[in-house]
Amino acid sequence: MPFKTIVAIIQGMEDAERVVDCALSFGKRFRSHLVGVHAEVLPVAYTSAIGFPDTDFLQAAAEMNKERAEKIEAAFRKRMRDAGQSFEWRNLENATSDSVHSGIASARCADLVIAAQRNPHADSTETADLDALLYESGRPVLVVPHDGPSHSSYRRIVVAWNGSRQSARAAFDALPLIQEAEHTEVFVIDPPEDSEHDPEASGTEIAAALARHGADVTVASETSSGRSADQVLQARITATGSDLLVLGAYSHSWLRQLLFGGLTRSVLQSMPIATFMSR
Repeated sequence: MPFKTIVAIIQGMEDAERVVDCALSFGKRFRSHLVGVHAEVLPVAYTSAIGFPDTDFLQAAAEMNKERAEKIEAAFRKRMRDAGQSFEWRNLENATSDSVHSGIASARCADLVIAAQRNPHADSTETADLDALLYESGRPVLVVPHDGPSHSSYRRIVVAWNGSRQSARAAFDALPLIQEAEHTEVFVIDPPEDSEHDPEASGTEIAAALARHGADVTVASETSSGRSADQVLQARITATGSDLLVLGAYSHSWLRQLLFGGLTRSVLQSMPIATFMSR
């Protein structure tokens, strides 16, 4: 199924260009309707020295938020109009200024959500809560790397496979991209010892299912040998020259994620290529 409705989560000017570049690329490729979402924080009422609300501060904060939102909106609208792209814009407000939290309702009605990877050097107010987006939207999320290319024509794809529900959903959600790619590799880290008797976990069964849709698919596996899953994946991506990772998000229990970090969190922070995630 093509991506006909795409929601672009725009946290601030720092990530606007990369997210819009990627969204426009998808829009042209799939003739999609793009929905831009941005939220500003609701001004907090501070009190003056004599105990009354500081109305001057409230007014200044509201004006600053309005100015920032209008600047982002104007840039988005110009890019859409210049490209002849079908679009709409949604200015929202919430208590945190995180566009994700206000954009969840919009995301649930989309075929795909595009958001920027966390930039480790950005101000915390410019960082979107991608965990909430993955957990609450129920939709696939494409995470654009904070310093990588922003496009939708992915030629070589790596599907990280562990036999989980989340990895299965991600693989089939990404099928429109997999069908058009030059090559897709189903990559298994630490495969089962007896692969012939466990085709689901070994990746052979999902590879066959994807190939029936006309995709060029192979299976590869590698032992971690003491390395983290993130390190193994990044090394494989470099070795294969891949430009898209397909990954099931948070496929382990919340307790394991809390204690040991987990691959999903590493991807959200440091993966150098675009990552297509479903949960």
